[in-house]
Amino acid sequence: MDFFGRADCPPCHGRACVLGRPAMTQGRGHSPDVSVLSALASIAPTALAALLLTFALTGCMVGPDYKRPDAPAPVAFKELQGWKISQPADAVDKGDWWSVYHDPELDRLERMVEISNQTVKVSEADYRNAVALVAEARASLFPAIGLSPGVSRFGGGGGSGSSVRSSVNSGNSSYSGGGRSGTTYSISGTVSWVPDVWGSVRRQIESSVSSAQVSAADLANAKLSAQATLAADYFDLRAEDSLAQLLTETVAAYRRALQITENQYRAGTTASTDYVTALALLQSTQAQLIAVGIQRAQYEHAIAVLTGHPPSEVTIAPAPLAAEVPVLPPGLPSELLERRPDIAAAERAMQQENALIGVAVAAYYPTISLSALGEYAGNPIGQLFNIGNQVWSLGASASETVFNGGERRAAVQAARATYDASVATYRQTVLTAFQGVEDALSDLRILELQAQAEALAVASTRRAVDATLNAYKAGTVPYTSVITEQTSLLSNQQSALAVQQSRLVASVALIEALGGGWSRGDLPGKIEWANPLLP
Repeated sequence: MDFFGRADCPPCHGRACVLGRPAMTQGRGHSPDVSVLSALASIAPTALAALLLTFALTGCMVGPDYKRPDAPAPVAFKELQGWKISQPADAVDKGDWWSVYHDPELDRLERMVEISNQTVKVSEADYRNAVALVAEARASLFPAIGLSPGVSRFGGGGGSGSSVRSSVNSGNSSYSGGGRSGTTYSISGTVSWVPDVWGSVRRQIESSVSSAQVSAADLANAKLSAQATLAADYFDLRAEDSLAQLLTETVAAYRRALQITENQYRAGTTASTDYVTALALLQSTQAQLIAVGIQRAQYEHAIAVLTGHPPSEVTIAPAPLAAEVPVLPPGLPSELLERRPDIAAAERAMQQENALIGVAVAAYYPTISLSALGEYAGNPIGQLFNIGNQVWSLGASASETVFNGGERRAAVQAARATYDASVATYRQTVLTAFQGVEDALSDLRILELQAQAEALAVASTRRAVDATLNAYKAGTVPYTSVITEQTSLLSNQQSALAVQQSRLVASVALIEALGGGWSRGDLPGKIEWANPLLP
C-alpha cells in the first residue's frame, strides 16, 4: 500500500526521484483519495509528522529531466583543409593564453584585468549573488523554527469602594480583587514546514544551481572578452609605435634627399622646384609622424580603463610590433563546445529553464503544510517548565486550487516556450562560435599570403628608390621620379605594417573564439553549493 492507500505506486517512466525512486510522469501524478482525509484524523500527530517527513524525502519530482539537446557541429573546420600554419604553434599554459606572445609588458597588463577590471567585477558580484540564491532556495527544504519568550505585568485599582474586580489567570494561579498585581512569564516555540512532496523546491534548486553556473560562465566570458580586447588594443598600440618608428626613419631619409636637392640647386644643376618639392614631402611626413600620437594615446587610455586604472596612471613605453604571429591549434570542432564559456552559459541556461518547467507543473498538486506549537506560561519563573504550565498543538493541512481559469496551464506553456527559446539561443551561440573560428582562420590564412606579397613589394620598391635616387644624382631622371618611388615605398611599408597588425589581432580573435585557456571543467560543480545540513 502506498501513502494514499493505493495497492501499487505506478511507474514514473524514467523521471528522477530522490533516493532513486522513480518519479511521476510529467503533468500527471498521485492524487489523494477522499477517504484518506478521514483516515488521517485517526493518526497520532507524531506519527503523521513522521509519515509526511518520509514521504517528502522519497517524493517524486514532477517535470522533465534535463537532457542536453544536440547542437549543429561540423566534422572539421573548413579553413584547415589544405592549409598549414606557417609559424609553429607554441605551447600555452592553461588560462594564461597571452603567454604565447612572449611579451612581458602584455603579461603584466593582462594580469591586471582579473584584479581591477570593473566589468569583470560586476560579473563576479553577479556570480556571488547567484550562489547566494542557491543557498536561499535550499533553505526552503527545511522547517522554519520560531522562539518567542515574553513577560507581562498586570494589576488593578486598590480602592475599597471600587466596584471593579479583576481576575487574571496565570498558569495554575488565579488572582482576583482590587489592588492585586502579578507577573506572568512565557516562552513558546513554533515549527512550520511545507514538505517538498512534488519536488517543486528541488526543481527550483536545480534551476538556481544552473543559474549560478551560467553566472560562472558569464564571469569567465567577461574575463576572456576583456583580456582579448586588451590584447587587441595592445597590438594596435604597438603598431602605432612601429608606424612612428617607420615615419621617423622616413623623415630622416627625406632629409637626406632634401640635402641632395639643395646641393644640386646650389650647384645650379637643378631647378628650385626640386628643392621645394622635397621640402614639402618632408614636412607632410613630419605632420603624419605627429598625428600618430593621437591614436596611440587613445589606445593607451583604453588599456588603462581595461586594467581598472585612470588613464593618467598608466604609461606604456614605446616598443615595436611583434614580428612573429603565434597561433593556437584549433583542435577538433567538437572541442569548441567544451572550450567556450558563452556556449557553456547558453547550455546551463537550458537546464535552468528546463527545471522551471517542473516548478510550474508542481503547481497542479496540493500543498501540504505541517505546523507545531509548544508553550509554557506561568509564575514564578523557576516553575515555568512544570507540566501544568504546558500548552502544545500539532497540525497538518493541505490546500489545492480547484479552478483558476487556466493559469497553471498557461504557466506550464510559458515555461516550455522559454525553454524552447533557450534551446534556439544555445544552437545559435554554437553556430556563431564556429563562424568566429572560421573567420579568424580565414583571416590568418589570407593575411599571411598578403604579408608575403607586401614584403616582396617593400623590397622591390626600396631597390627602386635607391636606383632612382642615384639616377637623379647623375642627372638622368627628374626629381619627380624620386618622389614617386619614395611615396610608393612609404605606402608599401605602411601596408605591410597594417597587415602584420591585422595578423596579430586576428590571432587574438582566434584564441578568443577557441575559448582561450578555459574549459567546461572550470565550471563549479553542484557539490560546491551543497548545504552542510543536508544528509
